[in-house]
Amino acid sequence: MTEADPDNRSERTRVRRQAIFIALSAAPFGVTFGIAAVEAGLSVAQAMGFSVLVFAGSAQFAAVSVLGDGGTVAAAVIAGLLLNLRSLAFGVALAPALRGTWPWRALVSQLMIDESTAVGTAQSTKSLRRYGYLAAGVAVFVVWNASTLLGAAVLSSSGDLVENLGLDAAIPAVFLALVWPRLADPTQRRLAVAGAAVALLLSPFIAAGIPILASAGVVVLARGELRG
Repeated sequence: MTEADPDNRSERTRVRRQAIFIALSAAPFGVTFGIAAVEAGLSVAQAMGFSVLVFAGSAQFAAVSVLGDGGTVAAAVIAGLLLNLRSLAFGVALAPALRGTWPWRALVSQLMIDESTAVGTAQSTKSLRRYGYLAAGVAVFVVWNASTLLGAAVLSSSGDLVENLGLDAAIPAVFLALVWPRLADPTQRRLAVAGAAVALLLSPFIAAGIPILASAGVVVLARGELRG
């Protein structure tokens, strides 16, 4: 299959649609982050710096929440790091599809977020996984930063807007839609149930971010055992 193959073009068009869809679903959260950042005492420029340089929604929310409650910068950084530990599992899953020079891989690692990983790993071939990861990562980066600016600069007096409109359920719904086709396979279903069970059991007892990391670890180990 080559770039000129109509089937390949069709597949890439499908992947781009997935990327755009999941990027747009992130917009309410970007707006909410912009609002939360300003309410926590950050300037619009600082909020934008967060979204451009950190670019990790849950970690950004955790850090801003800590700062808003009067916590130290160190505590905010630690909270963000805990939530971003799951990116290690993302990197393992996508490494075969993202081979290249170290500078290039360091650059695209900035796009290693839930959405780009979800779109990338949902594809059937390495080339499409690479394409999906990059397409979703770039799309979310643009939408996330634009929506952060909107929230921080324009809507910072409307902190409950997203929740009132019910838009906070958008990303979980998109993730479910992306993984649903994979659940047709019995092995994938067992792995999904095992990972969800671990996360649910640990969530009431340990710090945010650790249940997801533990869940990912269980899935990786179980997958290795099943393959062996």
